[in-house]
Amino acid sequence: MLRIAVLGCGRIGVMHAANIAAHPRAQLAGVQDIVDAAAQKTSAATGAPVFASAADIFASPDVDAVLIATATDTHADLLEQAVAAGKPILCEKPIDLSLARVNRCAEVIRGRKVPIQLGFVRRFDPGHKAVHDAVRAGDIGELHQVVVTSRDPGLAPEAYLKVSGGILRDMTIHDFDMARYILGEEPDTVFATGSRLVAPDLMKKLNDHDTVTVVMTTASGKQAIITNSREATYGYDQRVEAFGSKGMAQSENRRPHHMLMSGKGYSDKAAPLLDFFIERYREAFDAEISEFVEAVEAGREPNVGFEDGRLALALAEAAMMSIAEGRAVKLSELG
Repeated sequence: MLRIAVLGCGRIGVMHAANIAAHPRAQLAGVQDIVDAAAQKTSAATGAPVFASAADIFASPDVDAVLIATATDTHADLLEQAVAAGKPILCEKPIDLSLARVNRCAEVIRGRKVPIQLGFVRRFDPGHKAVHDAVRAGDIGELHQVVVTSRDPGLAPEAYLKVSGGILRDMTIHDFDMARYILGEEPDTVFATGSRLVAPDLMKKLNDHDTVTVVMTTASGKQAIITNSREATYGYDQRVEAFGSKGMAQSENRRPHHMLMSGKGYSDKAAPLLDFFIERYREAFDAEISEFVEAVEAGREPNVGFEDGRLALALAEAAMMSIAEGRAVKLSELG
């Protein structure tokens, strides 16, 4: 049993704590949060002990590994501390909102043989992974385009949006990783456009966008197109498509069930889409923990690691530059 402690008991941390506690090959070794009441509540729900500080977790002989689900601006610091303590890490995305800070973190941990997994959970979705596997198997011939659609069911609270780092770092970063995952080669050019259509006054106030489209191109000419919106009235819209010389592979939206109703005046009426990321990616979150446990037990690097997080953030930075300057941006411009 891999003994994993969870740092951060907000929404995502509470979910991870419950998943670890229920996992057949993991044990929830403890929880910690700067808000003690949050940690105590999670402890009461899971039976895990509460640690007074992150330092106590890193020093504990009863903790084998850590899951970092704290505020984004603490991720890099905690990741460095965990590596120094020799504790394997599963870190929520992004590593930081600053690419420069992530690059400094990369230098600090360089050469250390501590497994680090990034929380790009969508790689573990059965449908998305099946698209990836079909591309790798050559089932659609030569890959030409990847299309990623990601639309939230509703606008997040203003307090969250203020500290999120903006739509490209907060939301699209998952899609940057998914595009890289399926493309199998690195984009070198990014063009992005952003609009304020859902909440124009709020987005102007936050200097952010709620509707974005990104087009990325690799050196060989393969394309990835990402479309995002902060609000889809019909539910959590999550689709991935790979198009190639011999066909197409698609991963579609998820519903509670696949029953269709037909009657007088209507046909093929379906249940609404799953409306929240925790429900939509339920299986993926479980598979993510399994990958982490297996990687640590085998002493290997996880299938999605630190460099994947760094490269996704670099794409976000390039997209932000593209919107600001109204032009295509080469990744090489970021240094």
